[in-house]
Amino acid sequence: MAKRPLPRRRRFALAQSHSQPPLDGALYNEDLAPIPADKRQWGAFEIFNVWNNDIQSLFGYTLAASLFITYGLNGWAVFAGIVLAGFIVMGLVNLSGRPSVRYGVPYPVIARAAMGIYGARFPATIRGIVAIFWYGVQTYFASTAVALLLHTLFGGESGPGFLGMNGIDWLSYVIVCVFQLGLFMMGIEWVGRFLNWAGPFVYAVMIALMFVIWWKAGNGIFTALGSIFEGDDATDPRGPVIGFITVVGTMIAYFAAVVINFGDFSRFVSNEHAMRRGNFWGLPVSIALFSFIALFVTAGTVVLFGEKLINPADIVDRVGNTWLTLIAAITFFAATVGINLVANFIPPAYDIANLAPKLISARTGGIITAVIAFFIGALWVSFISNVGIAAFVDTLGAVLAPLYGILIADYYLIHKQKLDVNALFSTDPNAVYHYEGGWNRKAIIAFAVAALFSVATVWVPALASLSGFGWIIGAVLGGGFHALLMRETTSGQRQT
Repeated sequence: MAKRPLPRRRRFALAQSHSQPPLDGALYNEDLAPIPADKRQWGAFEIFNVWNNDIQSLFGYTLAASLFITYGLNGWAVFAGIVLAGFIVMGLVNLSGRPSVRYGVPYPVIARAAMGIYGARFPATIRGIVAIFWYGVQTYFASTAVALLLHTLFGGESGPGFLGMNGIDWLSYVIVCVFQLGLFMMGIEWVGRFLNWAGPFVYAVMIALMFVIWWKAGNGIFTALGSIFEGDDATDPRGPVIGFITVVGTMIAYFAAVVINFGDFSRFVSNEHAMRRGNFWGLPVSIALFSFIALFVTAGTVVLFGEKLINPADIVDRVGNTWLTLIAAITFFAATVGINLVANFIPPAYDIANLAPKLISARTGGIITAVIAFFIGALWVSFISNVGIAAFVDTLGAVLAPLYGILIADYYLIHKQKLDVNALFSTDPNAVYHYEGGWNRKAIIAFAVAALFSVATVWVPALASLSGFGWIIGAVLGGGFHALLMRETTSGQRQT
């Protein structure tokens, strides 16, 4: 009689080491388990499209366009700052993605090495809350593209309604919510296919929009471009250097959510070289091209409409070309939904599953995410947007920054890039990541002190000169405090 195959959980435990403690169900489920190298099918193109969709979302375009007119800097300085931020983010995600490429586990599991097997639930929860917040906001932005499509096809009411949205707006919002949840429930393979289609196609539409704007605006567009590049608006009172660094800091903060949990994506990549190539083409190169398109189109709106429009859905609506409007609406919807799934939906689904792996799967976590985010997105127009895009981005980035610093300092400085995978899933009190009752209190203290200061740079008037630096400050302080507090722990005691 043939022997029955061992369950996957048992096979994994035996494959790691017979001498290691067994995996514990309180910390393990199929979604959090390491992905074998031969099962990882993502390459550079998939990673490239992760960033493409992030940059090309409606919110991403709006942020990039707003930076050219917010600080009154020379346009070349703003452009250089955005591209520099792309290179910096590339370096950051190369660091945070490496451990997950090596071990095949997502960010919440990697975080157990720094925070403890139970303490990792804290940063995962913080990351999940921020992601859910982003998910709701991006869902609203995606719904504006659907509303544009419905208005173009069927007409209908306009103007504000309940919570700032009329009937078509609410219908569009519900359509996006249902579509995103349905695509997620179909699995990561379908999400990857969706990204591979949406990423390249949105570039084609944005380039088409640029040429249409150029054709309609004529040579006057270059005068408007010159005005933006000369920085004719009120300059940043802190000076051009501080303004430049603020642009860089704000762009880094925009990617903060993905930067910290990039391991949730890199674990699907076949090797580190593919990850690095995808990051290069998807970040500095893609950011440079997309920012130029945003700048060019914004200049065209000055000529055509007498004002600087920064929401591409509004721009397309005013252009008055029905076919371009329909194609652009579908494309903007696809791009925004794509990044919303990979950056703001999948991570909290894992993070929520990490709170109780025995009871909550990633699918259940996704449903919880969708329900909470529905209400957050519905409140965007009436309440949340009043804080301003830059302040909103900087605040969320400042909260996450210390967690990134702690993750990097712990993996590279404390553990010297060596982790015990079995111990990441074990509740054995003698396991290396158990610390004090499963919590590394030193890491929690490092986060609390660093986060307090980084968030204060956004909201405390006395620290206004540091506005825009919140992410950089938080990451450096978080990593520095963690390394300092852990200095008495020898690497030999905590490595395999």
